[in-house]
Amino acid sequence: MSEHITTAERPGRIDAVPVRHPLRWVAVAVIAVLIAMFVNMVLTNEAFNWSFVFEAMQQNAVLEGLWKGTILVTVLAMLIGISGGIILAVMRLSPNPVLSYSAWVFTWFFRSVPRLVLLTTMGALGILFQGGISFGVPFDTEIMNLLGIDSDLRFLTLDANQVFVGIAGGAIGLGLSEAAYMAEIARAGILSVDEGQREAAEAIGMSSSQTMRRIVLPQAMRVIVPPTGNETIAMVKDTSLLIGLPLITELFFQLQSIGSRTYQVFPSFVAAILFYLVITSAFMVGQYFLEKRFGRGFGQPSGEGDGRVARLLGRGAAH
Repeated sequence: MSEHITTAERPGRIDAVPVRHPLRWVAVAVIAVLIAMFVNMVLTNEAFNWSFVFEAMQQNAVLEGLWKGTILVTVLAMLIGISGGIILAVMRLSPNPVLSYSAWVFTWFFRSVPRLVLLTTMGALGILFQGGISFGVPFDTEIMNLLGIDSDLRFLTLDANQVFVGIAGGAIGLGLSEAAYMAEIARAGILSVDEGQREAAEAIGMSSSQTMRRIVLPQAMRVIVPPTGNETIAMVKDTSLLIGLPLITELFFQLQSIGSRTYQVFPSFVAAILFYLVITSAFMVGQYFLEKRFGRGFGQPSGEGDGRVARLLGRGAAH
């Protein structure tokens, strides 16, 4: 038989006492002191030579290296990498073994070779194509020789020493390498979409390409965008490897040269760090809005982020 509890007998409101975190405040104090010491060193240590840092950052050669060798190459390489990665991911998931294994071999090769080694090798590819890179009918000279005609069926020939060096070579080399990594990211995103979505699209008459473009990829972007943002930031930093190509119209190379000429090596490195911090911060802001755009309906509910300050102070969890 259950006991009947009157209103007067019920327990009153419980005034829970938040858990104290004394060590957390000790950690905050230690971090604050370390930050103060770091700021003091940055402002007072003459080795930084801030006047020289800002002067070096305004040099025309440095700004040209920033726009062409860093930002432009990053954008072009990521365009090649993202488009190539999606194609490779679709090939890898194809039931056709030729397409699947071809994509696997490409991914295996470019993920196995360090980017500095890859770029250095690309700079020497002119040795392989001394007659230039030609576009036309395959085995054209052999076919024409069989016909007894001394001619070819090529409609365009490019100088390999111009294709594989400079900004074009840097974008191609970094883009091909990035495509190998983006292939794995895109493949993970495509696999994250429920198979029922694809079956439903095909049931209403969509072709495979329409299903991929309109149904699968838009949903996979939620998984693809965050690691792609990381890859973009990594690409900004990897442009400093273009010296292996070699490409001298690049930010770090130019600042390093200025430091060597003026014996102000450390301030030149500080200038390079400041530039990279600004560029990567801008890309991180773009990544945030892209994640917000493609994560609608999957992310945190509105207003959840408002409690971060309270959690930082150790007050939110108790309520």
